[in-house]
Amino acid sequence: MTMFDRSDSNGYRVVDRWDGGVGWLAYPDEAGQRASHLVVGDDGVWLFDPLDAPGVNDLISEFGSVAGVAVFSDYHARDADVFAERYGVPVSMPPWMKRLESRLDAPVDRYTGPLGESGFSVRRYTPFPGWAETLAYRESDRTLYIPEVLGTAPIFTVADERIGVYLLQRPRPPSGLFEGYDPDRLIVGHGTGVFDDASAALDDALAGARRRLPTALVQNGLPQVRALVEALGP
Repeated sequence: MTMFDRSDSNGYRVVDRWDGGVGWLAYPDEAGQRASHLVVGDDGVWLFDPLDAPGVNDLISEFGSVAGVAVFSDYHARDADVFAERYGVPVSMPPWMKRLESRLDAPVDRYTGPLGESGFSVRRYTPFPGWAETLAYRESDRTLYIPEVLGTAPIFTVADERIGVYLLQRPRPPSGLFEGYDPDRLIVGHGTGVFDDASAALDDALAGARRRLPTALVQNGLPQVRALVEALGP
């Protein structure tokens, strides 16, 4: 199975839908399950780490006018500049994400506070050089977006986990990163969202990450290496 499909998408599949947002997979059959999301803020629609697909513009139009396009991982350039050009907005990212700017053709907006009027506050995660991502949390509907460090795609999870910690972070799971969050839903950059007992699923993933490391090494070691190599590519 292809880890990350680089061909033109043949069509998307909706995987998350709630009052105020929707998520889709532009390549439903790829192992990496790169998920894109749309959230509705006071200023309009925001696109999170989006990938293009036939018909996705019609999906977006159901929710209103696009206010912005935002990327949350240094490895999630995806089709952000395509959407930014399409809707006449810049690509928004915080100042600690450095790798992406040279990979985008669209203008970049470096924000330092909340993400426009989307209602989302952001939190920095830079565990070591070469890894920079941004969590986004909206208190009003308790929606937490996690782009990379946790995911629900099969390459992230083991046993009965509903969301799993990225393999490289299992020895030292970033529990402190999530302090103060009490999510009612988790949406992720890789996989489908968690909408039932989301806080419990998050707590279980963090608490059990180190204990399940041996199983994760056996089950997900090679797929994670493959995903990393492909993500580091051009």
